[in-house]
Amino acid sequence: MTLLDATIPEPQPSQLPARPAASHKGWLGQLLLRLHFYAGIFIGPFILVAALSGALYSLTPQIEQAVYAKQLQAPVAASYLPLADQIGAANAHVGEGNTPVAVRPAPGPGDTTRAMYADPNLGESETRAVFVDPATAEIRGDLTAYGTSGSLPLRTWVDQLHRNLHLGEAGRLYSELAASWLGITALAGIGLWVLRIRKTKRRKDLLRPNPNAKGYRKLASWHGSLGLWVLLGAFFLSATGITWSTYGGANVSELRSALNWATPSVATALSGSADASVDEHAHHHGAAASPAGAAVNPAAFDTMLSIGREMNINTGLVEIKPPPAEGKAWVVQEIQRSFPTEVDAVSINGQTLQVIDRVDFKELSLAAKLTRWGIDIHMGSMFGLPNQVLLFVIASAIAALVVLGYAMWWKRRPTRIPARPVGKPPARGAFARAPWWGSALVLLAAAGLGIFLPLLGISLAGFLAVDLMVGRFQARRARRATCCN
Repeated sequence: MTLLDATIPEPQPSQLPARPAASHKGWLGQLLLRLHFYAGIFIGPFILVAALSGALYSLTPQIEQAVYAKQLQAPVAASYLPLADQIGAANAHVGEGNTPVAVRPAPGPGDTTRAMYADPNLGESETRAVFVDPATAEIRGDLTAYGTSGSLPLRTWVDQLHRNLHLGEAGRLYSELAASWLGITALAGIGLWVLRIRKTKRRKDLLRPNPNAKGYRKLASWHGSLGLWVLLGAFFLSATGITWSTYGGANVSELRSALNWATPSVATALSGSADASVDEHAHHHGAAASPAGAAVNPAAFDTMLSIGREMNINTGLVEIKPPPAEGKAWVVQEIQRSFPTEVDAVSINGQTLQVIDRVDFKELSLAAKLTRWGIDIHMGSMFGLPNQVLLFVIASAIAALVVLGYAMWWKRRPTRIPARPVGKPPARGAFARAPWWGSALVLLAAAGLGIFLPLLGISLAGFLAVDLMVGRFQARRARRATCCN
């Protein structure tokens, strides 16, 4: 796959031997072309699957609302029951003695309350979600929910397809390869575009497909123009996608921590609660919570939500978590990922009703906010439907680029040579013709990227090893043919 593939002419030997600097001419374009080509050929299938599954995921919020309408929606009523009654009904449905690990009150009229329970038969980040009508305490559904987004089975299935092809942790390597190489192929492609636009007189043909082009040139024109228009989107999806990856994502987290760009989480340890701020309104909040490890009094959820509302919790999308262990506090946090972002949180001592800690999104550093916004835009939740449509268009365009790249490769095949069913790759030798400083920069960039993105580094080393072996084999065969003739 190449952005402008053969539209960049092959570098010609210098006609002026007295000027040795001319031997370096064209090395960068040839190197970018070869990198773009091989990355597209070998990583293209990973990028294609990631793009198609990502495009499908961008549509799942609306699909989820339609498929699970009974569980997510309830009749609008004039009055609603306290959380205690709703949680009591959910506890009775699950089985007496069970306590929710989190509760999400109905965010608005027509929505259901979600009581979430731990289940040893479920996977990591999964909970058993019981949906309750907030007006009547009727149980309207019992489903498995996943992650902070609370995605239900259909959306979770698409999410896992996009994330790991349903192959578990090993499958995440595919998405990390796709995310890592997407940015590299886009960077090489824009480099080729810049080199081309400096030479052509018909620059408009590089901004939109050439309507007069035929055959291979038509495919290349569409590939180049489409790649230009989705360039920023491809870079964004690559950069934000890496944050979820196994190895590159770990390096991103370490870098954010080193630069103090990490998003702070609310403190939940009770050991220092004696110095915490005192809640002046504790006397009218109601009963204190039961100690961690015992069955939690359902009325405590109303109490904690009331305290949170008086502090910094002012949105409908809220999650209330009881202490997971002794010595831990309750947490009430906003989970609104759409704009304006609402992710404030407060931790509360369940015995004294004192506020232990609070986190306000408006007080976070710009880097932490950008990280939050980047993830939410990647997920399609930041700006709702317009965000989803844009993601669908960009992901579909990236998938089309891969298909066009393979079509170009097929179109360039030598039809009179059956032994070569596909097009010839761009000529090698660019690195050998590069000036010393060019070679040094390429090596430094490759080393830096390889360390920060290990899978990219390993696959790049593999490409180079295969290319060197193929080059030596072809050279040996050419020498034998010369000797025999």
